[in-house]
Amino acid sequence: MHNASKKKRTWRGCHMAIVPIFSSFALRQMSATNAIPASTTMSAAATSASASSSARILRLNHKQLIVSLNGRRKSISASSSSFFSTYRFNSSISRSSRGISYPSSIRIRPLSPVMESQDVTVKMEVDVPISVAYKCYSDREAIPEWMPFISTVKILEDKPDLSRWSLKYKAFGQNIEYSWLARNMQPTPNQKIHWRSLEGLPNRGAVRFFPKGPSSCIIELTVSYEVPQLLVPVASALKPFLENLLLQGLERFATFARSYSADTPK
Repeated sequence: MHNASKKKRTWRGCHMAIVPIFSSFALRQMSATNAIPASTTMSAAATSASASSSARILRLNHKQLIVSLNGRRKSISASSSSFFSTYRFNSSISRSSRGISYPSSIRIRPLSPVMESQDVTVKMEVDVPISVAYKCYSDREAIPEWMPFISTVKILEDKPDLSRWSLKYKAFGQNIEYSWLARNMQPTPNQKIHWRSLEGLPNRGAVRFFPKGPSSCIIELTVSYEVPQLLVPVASALKPFLENLLLQGLERFATFARSYSADTPK
């Protein structure tokens, strides 16, 4: 009993001695574990400062990017507004055609039918001096006297270079009537007379005079015209028909020129 009691006191004494040693060791171990080296602290501080600086730079770049994008957005918006204000189109639906109407700035005109043009040239020798032939042909109001299909020619008093012509002839089973206003261009005496229509039946032409001898000359007559819509079905027969009429006219002109009074003012 005495020995057992002695052993208990010895263990209790050892235990009381070990506890302070263990506690001191534990505290040193915990301090060693939780302690942060100075270099690590400085590195962390530098990293934090660098991260803060980078964050500020990013924020500045972000703000600059936003300002730049806003500027471009405003520029694009202004350009778009300018474009649409300049090119405005009307897309209203037409009640009559039930389709989309054309822009107001574009005017659509109905297409006119394409007219066929023909040229006819005839020539003939006339037994009169070239000066007489020229003077005779220059008398426009006398042309209906020898040209079969011309009914009247009237020179405008206030504008002698203008004249009104009317055509009347029965051909191709119908009565053909047309009229036009013509202007005589500047002539070349004893060489050329030419004209063109200003309104009415589109046509133009020229008469040329070539000396053949002291008492004769050659007259060449060219007429260009657009085939009237009424005569389109017979357009292929119109040209030879008109050639025949013009030759008849020159034959009658030769007779008319020979009887032309020598007293006619030059």
